[in-house]
Amino acid sequence: MGNLMQYSGIVTKIRAMQSKLLTEKDFDDIAGLRSVPEIIEYLKGKPAYSEYINEMDISLYHRGNVEKMLYQSLYNDYFRIFRFAGMKQKEFLKQYWKRYEVDLINYCLRIVFNHYDAPFDLEYKKRFFDRFSQISIDRLITSGNIDELVDNLKGTEYYEPLSRIRDSESATLFDYDLALDLYYFSTMWKKERKLLKGAEKEVFIKDFGTKIDLLNIQWIYRAKKYYHMLEPDIYALTIPYHYKLRLKEFKGLVEAATPEEFESRMAATYYARRYQMEDSRTIERKYRDILKYLYLIDRRRNPYSIATINTYLFLKEEEIDKLTTALECIRYGLSKAETLGYLGGVAQ
Repeated sequence: MGNLMQYSGIVTKIRAMQSKLLTEKDFDDIAGLRSVPEIIEYLKGKPAYSEYINEMDISLYHRGNVEKMLYQSLYNDYFRIFRFAGMKQKEFLKQYWKRYEVDLINYCLRIVFNHYDAPFDLEYKKRFFDRFSQISIDRLITSGNIDELVDNLKGTEYYEPLSRIRDSESATLFDYDLALDLYYFSTMWKKERKLLKGAEKEVFIKDFGTKIDLLNIQWIYRAKKYYHMLEPDIYALTIPYHYKLRLKEFKGLVEAATPEEFESRMAATYYARRYQMEDSRTIERKYRDILKYLYLIDRRRNPYSIATINTYLFLKEEEIDKLTTALECIRYGLSKAETLGYLGGVAQ
């Protein structure tokens, strides 16, 4: 599928970048390390991160700076892919970047809602956002409260959905987070289906549709198990689109009286039948594993398509999530076996 000439350059570039991703053996090694400096020294030997670590003074070897370095590596990978992309691929990547914009706004929301004394720490993102984003970091960092933050988003597509929440006057941080997520997924679902054609459109609908279904399942489960939310409130926090999760099944999950009834009804869905969801993994881990399996299958079947771009960025983001988790496990002094459990691996 796709066009060999259109994708040959970018596929070659991504294959070279993928060779720098960490392996399961790397994560097994990292899980056995006992301090942040040890992880930094380990990553110094990995091409994807060495250039950033070598720019760090040893006095900066702490968790916060490591996470900055990880995201610089992600954004730089995005930039390299964008530079090799054709016009159609660039349009797809511009839409993809919105996920990073939403993450940035969420970070700023937490600063102003929780009245942190520490200043906004966004300088390391600035050169990337100045290049790719409609959002001005220079404006955002002047925000002292939620009104100023929303006003500093004027001229971007995020101003309208967030201003509606602000105007309700009693909005919580959760309300703002939810508004952003619903806006992002709804916008991506509508825009990419118009942008893409033919087989590429089919790949996007399958991948993104599955992501929407699984997120809805995850949110419904958490709303019932941890927050004991009422049905109208659960409906309000879900994405209003469905792929393989039929409307009747979706409503059945929302209206299940208990988490146990939820799991019973979940067992009759396409995802439970297709992906063996009855094991002991957390629902969040199942979500990531299913998406990873799906993306890898799509890339193998359709190497000269957006599937290659989509899969690489997913794998890179997953790698950063796992490294961040490993840092947190070390912070709390967990054993190697415990750390591997959080990373989704098995102790050797």
